[in-house]
Amino acid sequence: MATKIRLQRGGRKGYAFYSIVIADARAPRDGKFTEKIGTYNPNTNPATVDLKFDRALYWVECGAQPTDTVRNILSREGVYMMKHLRGGVKKGAFDEAAAQTKFDAWKQAKESGLLAIKEKEAAAKKQAQLAALENEKKVNAAKAAAIAEKKAAALAAEAPAEEATEEAAEA
Repeated sequence: MATKIRLQRGGRKGYAFYSIVIADARAPRDGKFTEKIGTYNPNTNPATVDLKFDRALYWVECGAQPTDTVRNILSREGVYMMKHLRGGVKKGAFDEAAAQTKFDAWKQAKESGLLAIKEKEAAAKKQAQLAALENEKKVNAAKAAAIAEKKAAALAAEAPAEEATEEAAEA
């Protein structure tokens, strides 16, 4: 039986949520599956992945073929990196402890890169908010100046009218 690692759609219309499943290659997308190994939510920024790492690694090593999207997800989570390192252990290039050390270093570098991206996005968002606030302050100052001009013009227009009424009352 040819097995696939694929996404199974869930969620409401316009808000997709996927389960990562092991299924027979002939089964329909949302049909019968062998095992659920995780979830994928593309609606969050960045996309949220909850994966049973050991089971995903097991199925990849057994020869299950992932779809393109699932291959990207598994690669991002490090399943293919661990498969590669285990291959090096089998060939005798290094031992299991060295493989785990390399994987931990890779995972930490990956997480620090993601953290840097999140911080950069947060800083850009804060900068955009500050720019919008400054822009709003300029607009408010311009409106206040226009209102002050109108009030001054109205007072200037009332002042000659009051003088004329005072002169008429004196005469």
